Amino acid sequence: MTPLIITAALTGAEVTRAQQPALPITPEEIGVAAAECAAAGASIVHVHGRLADGTPTQDKEVYRSIIAEVKKRCDVIVQVSTGGAVGMTPQERLAPVTLKPEMATLSMGSVNFGGDVFMNHPADMEVFAREIRAQGVKAELEIFDSGMLHTAKRWLAKGLLDAPAHFDLVLGVPGAMPGTPQALMYLLGELPEGATWTVAGIGAAQLPLAVQAIVLGGHVRVGFEDNVYYRKGELASSNAQLVARIARLAAELDRPVATPTQARQLLGIQ
Repeated sequence: MTPLIITAALTGAEVTRAQQPALPITPEEIGVAAAECAAAGASIVHVHGRLADGTPTQDKEVYRSIIAEVKKRCDVIVQVSTGGAVGMTPQERLAPVTLKPEMATLSMGSVNFGGDVFMNHPADMEVFAREIRAQGVKAELEIFDSGMLHTAKRWLAKGLLDAPAHFDLVLGVPGAMPGTPQALMYLLGELPEGATWTVAGIGAAQLPLAVQAIVLGGHVRVGFEDNVYYRKGELASSNAQLVARIARLAAELDRPVATPTQARQLLGIQ
């Protein structure tokens, strides 16, 4: 089977140290966590910036430090977030893309997000798409609901997005598509030809959807941004612990785990 790309979403914008004491916050902590995840089998790290007090930030210099701390420790693909945190301006959210990372996320629509609304106006999304392309960055199209996938397909047909596209199917956010096998199978049936895909299950959906993705030939995202537990009632000790479990399951299912070099080849990253 195609080698399995494991993405480690290390920090996110919402999780706090009170919820997960092992949460990496500073650039150095994120760099160390990235290296641990790489050793466990991850080939991509998805990063969010935080200030020293834990406040989410899209400051370009914070991201510059994060990328440097990761790169001096390992060769994983660094994927920056353009989602930032709820309430940030589009200009704030886009700033890290100017650093020309290998990958960046691009959310394909607005969605209710727990008690908040994650806003992505079509005009702003188009600016994001054009800037990601202009900087030579590989986009990961974030899909929280089925309408977002159909938007992405329209944009691909118009040439606003580059094909073949890579999708991150984020399932289980309160207010969006549920973290169920049925929801994943529906989205897979709607993917454009030639697309690659990763599934990010939120909370308790992370492990069962990851196993489903391994079997179906997709890819997997795990990490504290999406889930802080190893099993019900037991906090994970590190992001790497969550990565290592996926690598073990893949081995049991005879699915090789991709190296960063293989992941670049599969995603068309030069």
